[in-house]
Formats: sequence, C-alpha cells, structure tokens
Amino acid sequence: MKDLVQKMVEALVDNPEQINIAEITSQQSIIIELKVAKEDLGKVIGKQGRNAQALRTIIGAASKKIKKHAVLEIIE
Repeated sequence: MKDLVQKMVEALVDNPEQINIAEITSQQSIIIELKVAKEDLGKVIGKQGRNAQALRTIIGAASKKIKKHAVLEIIE
C-alpha cells in the first residue's frame, strides 16, 4: 500500500524527495500517514478535495484485495 501511495503522490508533487509516508498496520486496518512539502499540499488535496478523495478511493479499492480497511491521512 505504501508503494502505491508513493507512486501516485510522486506524479502530483513538484518535490517528490520530500514525500514521507508512514504505515500503521493493525489486524483489520491500515492507516497511511502522508506528509508532503507545504507548497505541494494543495496539489495533493486538489480543488474541493478531489485529488485526496480520488487517492482514498483507489486505496480503498486496493485494500479490498488484502481484506483490510485502509485510511489515508494527509498530515500538514
């Protein structure tokens, strides 16, 4: 899941070297914490949160395959 988020976010931001992803795994869920550079935060969230929602949708679909609930948190 971490690699999937990494690839998608790299395509959106100008500073891919400042992407920091932490993955917290429990028995039934995965929490993915995403940190990007301040100037790239708007690009990741998108207008009215459309990019963030699209990322969450893709992660949710991918998590069905491993039978876990996935949550994406975008940290400022």
